[in-house]
Amino acid sequence: MTLKIYTKTGDQGLTKQVTGKMVPKYDLQIATIGEIDELQSYFGVVIANLSNNCSQLRELIQNLQRTLYLLEGDIVVKRRSKITLKEVKELEQEIDRLTSLLPALTEFILPGGSITAANLHYARTIARRAERTMVQLNEEQKLAPACLQYLNRLSDYIFVLGRYANFLDGEQDIPSKQ
Repeated sequence: MTLKIYTKTGDQGLTKQVTGKMVPKYDLQIATIGEIDELQSYFGVVIANLSNNCSQLRELIQNLQRTLYLLEGDIVVKRRSKITLKEVKELEQEIDRLTSLLPALTEFILPGGSITAANLHYARTIARRAERTMVQLNEEQKLAPACLQYLNRLSDYIFVLGRYANFLDGEQDIPSKQ
């Protein structure tokens, strides 16, 4: 038996949480999950548009997509903690590793450069928006601190990935001032 994609449950502007509770589609938990889903989906766009020089980033980005599913689960299931300080530390180590391969950052830069870098910089802005919504959600639904830390660190990691993509593609970071 095939599951139907449509349920008609949301036709009146409501959706069902994991608990079974019906809430408006603008509920902060639903909005947070939606923004994380948007980031996951945009990572798909990034992967589909990877330059040949950046093809090595495919697995890294797919792993981020998988981790974001775990983060969504931690948000919707009480007392579930798949995202821990271990995941936060792993991001920090990757940020440090990639940063050591890049030219020193001495000024603010504009998002852009190669197509891969530009897409990653855009993904970073989606991550930041999701983080802002998650912080709001945290005020009414206490989340595990590692969830907030992970999403904050993730946007830093995506920024570095954008710079690394430019590096791999032979593009220079674009200074914010002329």
